[in-house]
Amino acid sequence: MSSTPSGSGTPTGTSSPWAAGGTTFAGVLMIVGGVFAIIEGIVAIANDEVYQRVGDYTFKFDLTAWGWIHLIIGILVLLAGAAILKGMEAGRIAGIALTCLYVIAHFMWLPYQPLWSIVAIGIGVFIIWALCTDTPRQARP
Repeated sequence: MSSTPSGSGTPTGTSSPWAAGGTTFAGVLMIVGGVFAIIEGIVAIANDEVYQRVGDYTFKFDLTAWGWIHLIIGILVLLAGAAILKGMEAGRIAGIALTCLYVIAHFMWLPYQPLWSIVAIGIGVFIIWALCTDTPRQARP
């Protein structure tokens, strides 16, 4: 744990306690989000009629293509989340990159599931923040 200077209440380390706890929570959220993305992908691949598009949208991929995109991103995000929980530095780096793709995919998925996409984007932004602001475990005092 970081020590505090005489009476100031702020830790002297570069990592905030929110970010340190957030990294573990981000790993868990990545696993759960990956499972949900896998389920979304399987449903979209299995049945093209399950999702209805809301309005006209620029990204008009076939629903089967969207299913494969979500399935692949979901598997990769799940694996990166597991690596983060194991404390691997490569997992953090992969987690940031894959969560960026996850957020972009859900932005483009807005016409099919608007409410869930907005929630997933918010969760993704938190994950990226937590992984970027926490210091590596071996660098902590």
